[in-house]
Amino acid sequence: LYAGSREAAYVYAISSAGVTYAVTQACSRGNISLCGCDRTKEGISRRGEWKWGGCSADVRYGMKLARQFLDARELEGDARSLMNLHNNKAGRKAVKRNLLTECKCHGVSGSCTMKTCWKTLPSFAKIGDFLMNRFHKAKRVVPFWGKRSPSKKPLYLHRRSKRRQRKPRSKHLVYLERSPNYCELDLSRGSLGTVGRRCNRSSTGIDGCDLLCCGRGYNTHQYTRTWQCNCKFHWCCFVNCHTCNERTEVYTCK
Repeated sequence: LYAGSREAAYVYAISSAGVTYAVTQACSRGNISLCGCDRTKEGISRRGEWKWGGCSADVRYGMKLARQFLDARELEGDARSLMNLHNNKAGRKAVKRNLLTECKCHGVSGSCTMKTCWKTLPSFAKIGDFLMNRFHKAKRVVPFWGKRSPSKKPLYLHRRSKRRQRKPRSKHLVYLERSPNYCELDLSRGSLGTVGRRCNRSSTGIDGCDLLCCGRGYNTHQYTRTWQCNCKFHWCCFVNCHTCNERTEVYTCK
């Protein structure tokens, strides 16, 4: 995380989203006395098809508290601080953007003559998937000083473009440096390498040996595990067990 890479951008965004999510959820459950339901969700919908009701998630309060808690650490004002602040904001907005609208029908014999709706939080896994998509589409940025001396603090971050300088959108994740080669050990850049990492030979995902071992191949280790199984209690008073064996294979990156 010391390098301003896209992985660092994701970690800051998902951490900010996590704080926002936890506070908002606590508000909805009544665990925080200073907040509760979102009172701005009242009245009839724009199309007049339903009205607001129930207890909408107070994501505004969650975002406010997350901003106060996390952004307070970024005091340096340098390019990395600007990057962290931007990704913190993107994480908070990800929670708000993924809110769900749930509705309940009211009427005689189950008819939907009247419908009330409210905003609720999705599963956090959905927010994580949303930010992972943003991770793959993250924008590389550079600091802009304007007329100031390069030795002083930058004014803002802008995207690397030959045509014009454009500020990144608040929903985008941004990073300053290209990611290090995580295949090789480089402690100065926070990379532990993948030598000796356990992998899954049959998987085509990120835990698969082909991807995780970076084309170096993998070692196969065979183990025999022994344990007591099929135990039965006999009256009175002893336990009789069989001995079971299992032969397993473990794969580690070369």
